[in-house]
Amino acid sequence: MTLQQLEYLVAVERTRHFGRAADECGVTQPTLSAMLQKLEQELGLRLFERSAAGVKPTASGEKMLEQARRTLREARRLKEMAAEETGGIGGTFRLGILPTIAPYLLPRFFPALCRQHPEIDLRVKEMKTADMKVALVRGELDAAIWVRTDAVEELPMRTLYFEQFFAYVAEGDRLYSHSSIRTTDLADEVLWLLDEGHCFRDQLVKFCHLKGAADSQRIYSLGSIETFMRMVEQGAGVTFLPELALSQLTSEQKQLVRPLAMPVPVREVVLSVAPDFVRRRMASLLETAVKESVPQEMLRFRNTHVRI
Repeated sequence: MTLQQLEYLVAVERTRHFGRAADECGVTQPTLSAMLQKLEQELGLRLFERSAAGVKPTASGEKMLEQARRTLREARRLKEMAAEETGGIGGTFRLGILPTIAPYLLPRFFPALCRQHPEIDLRVKEMKTADMKVALVRGELDAAIWVRTDAVEELPMRTLYFEQFFAYVAEGDRLYSHSSIRTTDLADEVLWLLDEGHCFRDQLVKFCHLKGAADSQRIYSLGSIETFMRMVEQGAGVTFLPELALSQLTSEQKQLVRPLAMPVPVREVVLSVAPDFVRRRMASLLETAVKESVPQEMLRFRNTHVRI
């Protein structure tokens, strides 16, 4: 039994597909399948069931997977402790990030960080909060950039910045003439909002008491902020943008942006690490890179703000 076989085992469970697991592990599918077959023979257990519906662990496989994840976590921890002792920051670092943060924050710091520290193999994956939390606890991620909510309070975190929400209003909408938008103004609006499970959506629905939130889901059950911006630009309704998105807008698009009335709702963007995380130097490097990349006024919570 080898750590490599355990990596393959966990990859198949995560992707529920032998081909995708092989791609993720950088090997051919026959190689991965042969290694797992040897593991099954050594253990005397069938680890996966294969059917038309896909691949899923057997009952015995679930038990083996729990131990495999623990073993891989401890093996990585041993290497990370050694690197921390010697002052190194190299190696693979797996970072999860919310889809409503990634397109606006990553371009600000990620390319420069990779150029300055080519010894770091920084792997980034966009994930929803619930999935990221599971991945952190399992040791599949080293850290996460997400939003402080009750769901993540028990994990270690460092505040990165505070980000305002802005309304994006169609030119023909009755709110277009408003200099700022109150929550009561949104009562009868066509609202373009993300699916449930996106904290960006959930926080706005709760803060603004958006009774029309379910209607937008019926119209458009998936979507992204960029998709909803195109809807608004074609003259339909209102959506919401995070503050960092504003710097990417054209002058014409900025004409559609309206601030929300005071107290201004903000989200607290934080960096969380896995429970047994030991790479403090890497976390500090990432924290510094992010903070230096955003406007300095976003680093503090002001008395005109309300955290949601």
